[in-house]
Amino acid sequence: MMYDTILVPTDGSEHAIRAAEHARYLARMFDSTVHLVSAADVQTAGGMFDAGGVDRQFIERIEAENERAMETTKGTLEEIEPLRTAVLRGKPADAIIEYVDKHDIDLIAMGTHGRTGVSRYVMGSITEHVVRRASCPVLTVKAVEKSELAKGYEEVMIPTDGSDASSTAINHGIEIAKQAKAHVHAVNVVDVGAITFTPDYSAPSELVKRFETEGERATGTIADRAADAGLDVTTSVHEGLPASDLLAYADENDVDLITMGTTGRTGLNRYLLGSTTERVIRHAEMPVMAVNARQIMERERSTS
Repeated sequence: MMYDTILVPTDGSEHAIRAAEHARYLARMFDSTVHLVSAADVQTAGGMFDAGGVDRQFIERIEAENERAMETTKGTLEEIEPLRTAVLRGKPADAIIEYVDKHDIDLIAMGTHGRTGVSRYVMGSITEHVVRRASCPVLTVKAVEKSELAKGYEEVMIPTDGSDASSTAINHGIEIAKQAKAHVHAVNVVDVGAITFTPDYSAPSELVKRFETEGERATGTIADRAADAGLDVTTSVHEGLPASDLLAYADENDVDLITMGTTGRTGLNRYLLGSTTERVIRHAEMPVMAVNARQIMERERSTS
């Protein structure tokens, strides 16, 4: 079982609710236990008014608003059993990461934007911190038209730069595609801009060809894995700017889910997959599953 436990942090916003819809879809697919939490950042909220601390009544009001946020989201998950709920204390990103480690969470599903105000944290910045630090994959979701779950995941895109980091994401992309009976898109973007030293300099054709060959090898690995899983697959290797070209490919091919690593190779022939993933998360309208290879490998070593 790939996702025994799924965590849904919520602030009650439409983005968090949309993330919960995707968590419900995956929970049904993998027969997962779902944990619904909301983080009460009492210290930050109280610090706006009183550096000396806050009284019990203030704390209860903050926690009550977090309870309401969970109730707002709970309706999306009411058919999921078991469903566990908790109000967390502390800075949201820290509290979420601590909860993940304590409860052996296999996947986090959260909105990329959220409510702001005294009692609500800014989900966007929290999500970025969680993506960078989580020891499990993080599914990031926006409440926009392309993230609506009409027919589930029919088109799954797996970008690759051939690194171990992107390879870690392949497992997740293939397994979800297998369960959803989706079409797989294996995509490599040769970042020619990274191998040109000045705007007027053109990379030698033989150098570009070598990078394209490496891209074909990387996408071929995904294609073989997809074929072994009985899935249809399309491979694409082309020159361009990684983040913008991946987003354009996803839009043009009606991709329902992007699964990619958060760290990757650097150098003349590789783009920095970490920064590329962050840009994709910020701008993609479809859900993006970010797989932090470094954290996951450390987690696996600690449990082996």
